[in-house]
Amino acid sequence: MARKSLIAREEKRLRLVNKYAKLRKELKEKGDYEALQKLPRDASPVRLHNRCMFTGRARSYYRKFGISRLVLREMALKGEIPGLKKSSW
Repeated sequence: MARKSLIAREEKRLRLVNKYAKLRKELKEKGDYEALQKLPRDASPVRLHNRCMFTGRARSYYRKFGISRLVLREMALKGEIPGLKKSSW
């Protein structure tokens, strides 16, 4: 499990991105890059990082499911993800 501070930091960034999204779009359309630079750094959507919804793990994240490979494997073995099963050959 990721540290709670990392998960909280990511949630804070997400709130900032949502708060400034409209303003950022307007400034980009105007071409006012000086005003864009005065916005908080964390207001940029590039600084967001995907995390597993259960563990908060940042690496090996599957976008389609919103979870990490470790959680995906466990859920697939239990049959909790429809249409997904462990392959064997």
